[in-house]
Amino acid sequence: IVMTGGGSLLDGLDILLSKETNLPVHIAEDPISCVAVGTGKALHEMHTLYRVRGKTAKRLI
Repeated sequence: IVMTGGGSLLDGLDILLSKETNLPVHIAEDPISCVAVGTGKALHEMHTLYRVRGKTAKRLI
């Protein structure tokens, strides 16, 4: 699990998630900015989303 966003900065949340899920949990290098960058990339590639997801992609918007 890779944690991103402001919630990932809550002290000890990564450890709790790891214990509860029995999976490795990592916090992104820059969790706040990576959400914004990823959202920008996703919006820039909406045509790809439509092509891959077909008609159901419209429900995501």
